[in-house]
Amino acid sequence: MLKQSLLIVIALAVAVGGGAASVAMVLDSQEGIGAVAVGPWTAFPDIGTPDADPYSKARVARDGMLALGRAEGLSFVADRDSGGVTLRSECSYRVEGSLPVARFWTFYATDKAQMTLKSGMRRDPSMHSLEILHQPDNSIEIAVGARPHPGNWLPVSGAGEMNLVLTLYDTPVASSTGLSGIEMPRIVRVQCNA
Repeated sequence: MLKQSLLIVIALAVAVGGGAASVAMVLDSQEGIGAVAVGPWTAFPDIGTPDADPYSKARVARDGMLALGRAEGLSFVADRDSGGVTLRSECSYRVEGSLPVARFWTFYATDKAQMTLKSGMRRDPSMHSLEILHQPDNSIEIAVGARPHPGNWLPVSGAGEMNLVLTLYDTPVASSTGLSGIEMPRIVRVQCNA
């Protein structure tokens, strides 16, 4: 009787622990159910709508974020560079290329817990579309790293894995048909101090 009770307790512990670990892994992943990937960038277009899948709803509840509806915009998150290597805050990167059409956009870096990274300087660790310098062909080039860079520079400091977040506001990309054939900027690793 004691042996059978012990086996039941062990089976329940494995089931509950394994289930909780698998859900945490899915919620921390930038891939999977409801995700749309464009190069290194991933978005969850249904996250702020009634059509959102249960995992997207759980991400919103767990992180306490204010999700954008389809008519408001779309957030893209990159946790890897264009070569598939994990982004790290002790490395420097160049974000280059063209952006989808949007009335306004923001760009910033976060840690894995989605907390905005500090720059360690007086400069704001984020940027937006009204302060950016464009290339002659209307593309962008943004340096991301700890060392100052001429032109567009997003300062980040510290060590560890990071995400880059690009949020497009009032954009046709947020509609279900707008995601087909869009082009997002590349993320190129320049150097790493690790």
